Amino acid sequence: MNDTRIRGAEIVIKSLVAENAKYIFGYPGGAIMPVYDALYDYVDQIQHILTRHEQGAIHAAQGYARVSGKVGVCMATSGPGATNLLTGLADALIDSTPLVCITGQVASHLLGTDAFQETDVVGISMPGTKWNIQVRRVEDIAPAIAKGFHIARSGRPGPVLIDITKDAQVDLGEFNYVPCLNIRSYKPYPKVEDKYIDQAADLINSAERPYVIFGQGIIIGKAEKELAKFLKKSGIPAACTLLGTGALPETHPNFVGKLGMHGNYGPNLLTNQCDVLIAVGMRFDDRVTGDLKRYARQAKVVHLELDPAEIDKNVKCHVPVLGDCKETLAKLTAKIHEKKHPEWIERFRELEAEEKRVVVGNDLSPTKVGLTMGEVIRHINEFKADDAILVTDVGQHQMVAWRYFEYKTTRTQVTSGGLGTMGFALPAALGAQLHDYNRQVICVVGDGGIQMTFQELGTIMQTKAPVKVVLLNNNFLGMVRQWQQLFFDKRYSFTELENPDFLKIAEAYNFKAQKVNTREDLRQAVAEMFIHEGPSFLEVVVEKEDNVFPMIASGCSVEEIRLS
Repeated sequence: MNDTRIRGAEIVIKSLVAENAKYIFGYPGGAIMPVYDALYDYVDQIQHILTRHEQGAIHAAQGYARVSGKVGVCMATSGPGATNLLTGLADALIDSTPLVCITGQVASHLLGTDAFQETDVVGISMPGTKWNIQVRRVEDIAPAIAKGFHIARSGRPGPVLIDITKDAQVDLGEFNYVPCLNIRSYKPYPKVEDKYIDQAADLINSAERPYVIFGQGIIIGKAEKELAKFLKKSGIPAACTLLGTGALPETHPNFVGKLGMHGNYGPNLLTNQCDVLIAVGMRFDDRVTGDLKRYARQAKVVHLELDPAEIDKNVKCHVPVLGDCKETLAKLTAKIHEKKHPEWIERFRELEAEEKRVVVGNDLSPTKVGLTMGEVIRHINEFKADDAILVTDVGQHQMVAWRYFEYKTTRTQVTSGGLGTMGFALPAALGAQLHDYNRQVICVVGDGGIQMTFQELGTIMQTKAPVKVVLLNNNFLGMVRQWQQLFFDKRYSFTELENPDFLKIAEAYNFKAQKVNTREDLRQAVAEMFIHEGPSFLEVVVEKEDNVFPMIASGCSVEEIRLS
């Protein structure tokens, strides 16, 4: 009689193949070694990307997921391997990124004995995951992975962690993979109630100064066309959050700019002058609202949201419209009147002109001797493709790149939003590039953040991913320094950096590397970066004490946005 059973480790790999996972980003170790051994026979069906650190693996999986819209997969061993995933898990949870993370664990009989590289990863990852589980039996591996993929991708996406003991990996079991389509008690898509659609339509139809603010929920819900149709019929001005960027082309006649602490002047200021505020797929983050006690108090709030936990969490809404925004926007569009709001939109344009006069001109066409971050982005726009993907780290360069990069299509913005994770960009850019080698992926980083995950240049070298890395170097932890300048009397406490020779490091990893100090050399250097077919590295030395404006200081109202 033939034994058709296989080891649990092989069941892990066959389950991932069944879910059409294309990549595993990971780092091997003792407790996950049986899975890596099984993977050796499946390299023609699923690719493994050996990152240089587990944090790099999970950020790369995030970058892949954010651009592709698919579930990112990463893998690590027990103990420190698993704990190195925690930052990425927290980042993915707050930014709604679908991940399945598989960790090895010591054998079941060693659990709780403080065995070598034993850590209660399920316990410590619980607050940072949408769902997690420890698997101790071989027969539970495939069902856990099926359930994990379903939870990660459905409803409001998020990260899942599956911790598998070593004995479950080596024991024999039958492989029978059944995709998970439903879980009792888990209802990721709330039923749309038509009465709230009607109430929202009534408010919008009677509004004189309605205003749409939209977030990443549009992108997650694949509702870009529905949003455009709603705006065309309603004539309402619309602004985006950081993670919602790209869901609506910036050339759209109703698009008025970006929200948030370093967003645009008009979109922030006029939040407190609209009479109906329609929030779509966004969570009223504090970087958008400023002081909640003084946020849109004059407005009736309509909140289109998939996650019931977000309703009334930060901002009390008058009409909660629960459901997938692809469905709710379409239903709402059918109910509203066709209108125009030219005078209201013109107020945004007037404030936009003021911002251009006071801020934008100095950023993009400066008269100062030193280079600005803004003019670097201006030259990138000159040479980039329309579908180029911008991946940014966290800090001043992130806000400047976001403000001035020309987004023309959806899923072209990848950044760490809610958690603000320095070190995110380099591995995330790798993941984004692996989704499509033919797309331009531009990784804009600061000299602080790049040194947190610099080792992932090695992964880019090994995969030959043609990532374009642009380092904006001001020899400071720039955003912290800006706050120290404005609010701590220029007491620059431990924010100035003594940096290495970045070019030598980049060249050691086989990057085509350049360094620019002067305005005369900048445009040509950017052009050469894009011409080069492989990975390239451009360091631009920028003004040490440049600040990012506009700015809403922490604890201030959106009305207190500063242009200088």
